[in-house]
Order: sequence, then structure tokens, then C-alpha cells
Amino acid sequence: MSSMDLADPAGQQVPPADDDWLDSMRLAIRSTTELRRMLGLATTIAGGPDSTPAETSIDDENHGFPVFVPREFAARMRPGDETDPLLMQVMPTHAEGVEVAGFHADPVGDLQANVAPGVLHKYAARALVITTGACGVHCRYCFRRAFPYQESGSRSQAYEPSLAYLRERRDLEEVILSGGDPLTMTDAALDALISKIEGIEHIGRLRIHSRMPIVIPSRVNRSLIERLRASRLTVWMVVHSNHAAEIDGETAAALQRMVDAGIPVLNQSVLLRGVNDSVEDLESLSRALIDCRVIPYYLHQLDRVAGAAHFEVSPARGRELIEQLESRLPGFAVPRYVSEIAGEKSKTRL
Repeated sequence: MSSMDLADPAGQQVPPADDDWLDSMRLAIRSTTELRRMLGLATTIAGGPDSTPAETSIDDENHGFPVFVPREFAARMRPGDETDPLLMQVMPTHAEGVEVAGFHADPVGDLQANVAPGVLHKYAARALVITTGACGVHCRYCFRRAFPYQESGSRSQAYEPSLAYLRERRDLEEVILSGGDPLTMTDAALDALISKIEGIEHIGRLRIHSRMPIVIPSRVNRSLIERLRASRLTVWMVVHSNHAAEIDGETAAALQRMVDAGIPVLNQSVLLRGVNDSVEDLESLSRALIDCRVIPYYLHQLDRVAGAAHFEVSPARGRELIEQLESRLPGFAVPRYVSEIAGEKSKTRL
């Protein structure tokens, strides 16, 4: 029996052990072949009449972006289904190697906004800290899949260059922790960074952007909850789920642990062809989120990063989907459909 199955005397679910998530990171799937084998999918391709040998291995090319899939996330995929919406988000395809005009390495202007080591400053009163290049899952549409983390970050210096910028800019009132994924940091490292941000008097809010509560829900452990709840900062959590199938029982429990602790939780999604580009899929996702008391916040138009063109849905189709959602859901359950445009001072409503 795992710690997720236990309950305290009051009947409340007990958070997972603090180090369970580290095991999930260590044991994650790291190749296309391994992922396909787990799902009962073919790992060889039959050769044609002129082929030698008669069968060849499935192409494991990752286009410079390695496969990384937690086993608990893979367990939510439908065995034997090449078109499973969760699988499609993490499985490399030949389409990633096709160059498409308008798709490039820095689609949202992160490099021009990199104002100090590890800091992106695009919008008024808030700045984003690149905490790490590590993630809990490698999504094939990731807009930072080619981001130069080693050149732009400050982790080796305990974030001091980033913190120095935050201290100097007294017009800032909110810090966003991103990456990579900030919740791939250990509890001790995250605590140390939050403590330093708390020491900056003019900062009043902390926002954490993370896919970890979705893909490795055991990351929402007691230490994390207690640290965020104890902060003098107003803490907001923004998670990233694209499909209702991502929200199983353990994920729902992790989201509700944060809400129960007084931490507001928002969700942002990306509109992806073949994954969630139907009104039924988006409606199911919104309903799953609000049942966990999580607000559907943004539906993002795909950032045009090189290698992701096959995921793109037209803005006209996106607007049509939002109109259909508005006729099916209460207003608070309909996400705002937005695009991030390099150089703009806010997200652009579509």
C-alpha cells in the first residue's frame, strides 16, 4: 500500500512521502522504444520487398530533445493506441524534423527578454526566474525545448544574479518561478530560493508554473504544502494539463491538497491538433479541473517553436471552440484563448 492510499484519523488523505517523486524522476522512461514497449506498440517496422533486413527498429531519433516520461503519466495512456492524446504529447515523430517557415527556436522572444542571468522580464510589475532546465516530462511542443539554459541561467551561483535584479527593480511586485520546471528542485533548494525572495521587501506575490502536479502528483508532498502555506508571499500555483485523461485520482488528490491548503490553483493548456482540438475534449478537461476546484485560466495558441508545426490548430478553429464552450459551460470554466507574441506587453486575446 502506498502513502497515497493511507488516511489520517480524520479521514483526510495523507500526502505522499517527501521523496516518492524523486524515485519517479529516476525511473522515468527515456526512449521511444521503451515507451512503445510499455504500451504494447510495435517497436519494429516491417521491411518492403527491397528492404534489408526484413525488419528494422522503430526510429528512436529525438530531434535533439530527449524523451522523458514518468511511468505514472504513461500509465494513463491507452495501451495499443498510437493516437492516444497523452502519448501524442510526448512521442517523437518524423514531423519534428521537417522545417516549416515561421517556426523557430525562440518563438516568444525569451532571449530578448533575458535581462539578467536567469531572469526574463516581459510584463509590468512581474519578472520570471528560470530556476532550472529540468522538467518532469518532455512535451514535444515545448516552446523552450531549444532554450540555452546553461548560458541564460544562474543556478551555479545560487541564483544571486537573478536575485540582484529582483532587488534592484523596485517596480516589481510578483516573481514567477519557471524553467524547465521549478518543482523538479528538491524541497531544500526550493525552500532556500523562496526564502531569499521573501527577503525582498517589495515582492508580495509568488507564482509557480509547474507540470509536476499533473505528471508526478507525488511531488505535492507535505513539505511542499507546508512551505508554500507558511510563506509571507501570496502564493499561486499554475499547473499545465491539456486533456482530461491526465487527471486521474492521484492527480486530482494532489490538486485538491493545494487548494485545501489555501493555495489558489490555475490551469493553462495548449491547443494541440489531435490532442484536444475538439469541443468535447476541452469541455471534459474544464469539467475535470473545476471538479478539483482548479480554474481553467488560459488556452494557449501553440507557440511556433521549431519541431512543433504538426500540432498547430488555426486561430479561427480555436475561436470556434471557445464559442462552443461558452454555450456548454459556466463562465468561470471557460479559459481565455490567448497567444504570446514576442515583444508584446501582455498576452494577446484571440
